[in-house]
Amino acid sequence: MNTIYCTEPSKELQVRMGTEGAAALPSMTVMDRFDKTCAEFGDQQALHEKQDDGTGSLKWKSWTWNEYRGEVDRFAKSLISIGFEAHDSVNIIGFNAPSWFFANMGAIAAGGVAAGIYTTNLPEACKYVSEHSKAKVVVVEGNKQLSKYLQIAKDLKNLKALVVYGEAPNPAHKCSVPIHSFEDFLKLGDQIPASKLVERKQAQKPGHCCTLIYTSGTTGNPKAVMISHDNLCWTSSVMLSTIDALGPQDCLISYLPLSHIAAQMLDLHCPMVSGSQVYFAQPDALRGSLGLTLKEVKPTVFFGVPRVWEKIYEKMQEVAKVNNKSFVKRNIGAWAKGKAMSKNMKAQFGEGGGAPMTFFIAKKILGKIRAALGLQRCIACYTGAAPIERKVLDYFASIDIPILELFGQSECTGPHTVNTPTAWKIGTCGRPLPGTESKIDPANGEICYRGRHIFMGYMYMADKTKETIDEEGWLHSGDVGKFDEDDDPNVVKPSGFMSITGRIKELIITAGGENIPPVMIENEFKIAMPAVANCMVIGDKRKFLTICLTLSVEMNDDGSPTNKLTGQALETAKSIGSTATTTEEAKSCAKFEQYFNKGMETANGQTTSRAQRVAKWTLLNGDFSESTGELTPTLKLKRSVAATNHSEAIEAMYK
Repeated sequence: MNTIYCTEPSKELQVRMGTEGAAALPSMTVMDRFDKTCAEFGDQQALHEKQDDGTGSLKWKSWTWNEYRGEVDRFAKSLISIGFEAHDSVNIIGFNAPSWFFANMGAIAAGGVAAGIYTTNLPEACKYVSEHSKAKVVVVEGNKQLSKYLQIAKDLKNLKALVVYGEAPNPAHKCSVPIHSFEDFLKLGDQIPASKLVERKQAQKPGHCCTLIYTSGTTGNPKAVMISHDNLCWTSSVMLSTIDALGPQDCLISYLPLSHIAAQMLDLHCPMVSGSQVYFAQPDALRGSLGLTLKEVKPTVFFGVPRVWEKIYEKMQEVAKVNNKSFVKRNIGAWAKGKAMSKNMKAQFGEGGGAPMTFFIAKKILGKIRAALGLQRCIACYTGAAPIERKVLDYFASIDIPILELFGQSECTGPHTVNTPTAWKIGTCGRPLPGTESKIDPANGEICYRGRHIFMGYMYMADKTKETIDEEGWLHSGDVGKFDEDDDPNVVKPSGFMSITGRIKELIITAGGENIPPVMIENEFKIAMPAVANCMVIGDKRKFLTICLTLSVEMNDDGSPTNKLTGQALETAKSIGSTATTTEEAKSCAKFEQYFNKGMETANGQTTSRAQRVAKWTLLNGDFSESTGELTPTLKLKRSVAATNHSEAIEAMYK
């Protein structure tokens, strides 16, 4: 049996068991974990979803852990009834819902593999995933997602059925395979004996593939990251060991794409270890309703990608401008924020901890802000998946909401380093998970690590897997970073807090041969100019660096950017005396030109070499977005796409 990697979903990979501590935790399958949770918390509530009660009102419907497991078993039996074999796959495309969970876990219970698909995928991209994973069943949300598969079903030779949740499938639809409503599909397995599921479960091994995570593909077709049962069980257990014990009384909100490993770990697998409850947000969560759900649910754990925290920050800045508080109230608020910032700076690892003596008064004042956000019960607020600005972290620390950054990849089952409530350092990605090893490649600064969270391999891609996992089991992350050395001397180095400084594939090599990390430069530009929403450094094979800037603008309902300034961009316009309200007006505004020139000078002052100085800037008409193809679903910048989309503006800087 190969002990390093595996690229066939039906093969078993030896568990990378350590000899002591977290690395030596017993291995188990996901279904063993599920059974253990049901035995301990079976009658406790597990899932909650708002559904129409028949009168047009939305009310919460709940499932206990035993009821959750019952629906999973029904789905698994129905899969078996239509010829689903061990190691076959199920695809799921749609917004977060109990049905998503039932289908995902049902595929695993039937001995198979589950794979989510991003809801924004066009039919051709859906076809690639379903064809590559050899999907036997595809579960879709509503007729909108179903319409994608009506176009491609005839080309999917392994497909046996389409299952629709969320709304009834249009009976007029014609397809080359049967189309079932979710409820009707569950009835197909009524005659399958429970012994069949027992057989499938007993045949599963911790080293078998359990889940496929398709990378968002910043270049080329996405790769299928094979995640084993042990990967999921071990990583979720170790991740939970870094915060205070969670239990059935704790809850979180599911709203991030479940096709991404972060949401699957947070929403699916960590609750299965702790017995915590999951509340499903409304489909328009990221378009405005998330705030209402937060206030209603009052989660104890909350994860937001940087853009979510930035939107909350921008909204609070707008509210602060509108509320004309008295001089006394403004000063009391500033005093409370100062005490909270002092307390949270001291709480950083290695600083001794301890809150100022009068912090209990400040806490009561700031508690109103936390309650207004719905975060008054939160014991841990996380962020990850993309860089977040320091000003946002500082602001939330000042209202006593420390945002804990973490770093990870699909290839390490989610997290590798994590800040914790008792060990955090603002502006870093935290320390490595217990039971893992880390190192920096001296040749290129690449972060490498290994442990039981490292994925099995890329399905059917042995060459790509060899490029990522070396012969000693080290995962080469593709990220450039560093570890602080002022940390616990009793722990083998590098044990310090980790910072990401760039991506190897994103390194710019200028015409003069200098290697330039663009992310570091872009971060300095954002710090120097709060009005800038996104930016992209250009300079590969060029004589000098330039940068494309975007301002904060309003978004259309489909997520595409408008040209109307909003948030910090609009506030900046007022503060510099500009009348600009659109990007076109900002482009021709002398006040904004002066603002950008001064900001570039400030950012260039932070560089470590002349080669890293930016010579010219250009302002784009809108912002980068997922709908225009410039951002991935996890908001990572697709540099090649953005460069193509804005080639004229870029070339104009080099004329």
